Amino acid sequence: MFKLFKSKKEKLQAKYEKLLKEAHSLSTVNRKLSDQKIFEAEEVMKEIERLD
Repeated sequence: MFKLFKSKKEKLQAKYEKLLKEAHSLSTVNRKLSDQKIFEAEEVMKEIERLD
């Protein structure tokens, strides 16, 4: 059966993965924006680690 509600950790993990994908796609077009996305992803990862 599927889960209707995601935990906060699952939501943050999805956000982290999305930010990394965006950073990767931006890396060839706009390096500064790519670096910003990586920074945001790292901040999300820190929040995930705090939940553990």
